[in-house]
Amino acid sequence: MKIFSIFFIAILLIQGFGEALLMDDFNNSVTKMNEDSRVGALFKKSHHPKINCGHACARRCRKSSRKNVCSRACKTCCRRCNCVPPGTYGNKHLCPCYARLKTHGNKLKCP
Repeated sequence: MKIFSIFFIAILLIQGFGEALLMDDFNNSVTKMNEDSRVGALFKKSHHPKINCGHACARRCRKSSRKNVCSRACKTCCRRCNCVPPGTYGNKHLCPCYARLKTHGNKLKCP
């Protein structure tokens, strides 16, 4: 009977230590997930609905003398920024990403 009691107590102690270790690992993983979600929230891109870049760029480039060049550059900018300023010229303050993109020659990329 003593052996059975000692064996039973040993099993309970092992189980207790095992659960304590699991809870410690669980708490560490939850803390890490919370830290990751906070960092992720800082760099998360906002998910605006996709716009029809072809239509928006056709409207933007309709008065351009070089429609194909304008349209190609506009579509690239639109895909990156998911935004095209209204009108045929200017209004870039309404789409800051579109206004910031530059070519390798450090010229403004977007028409």
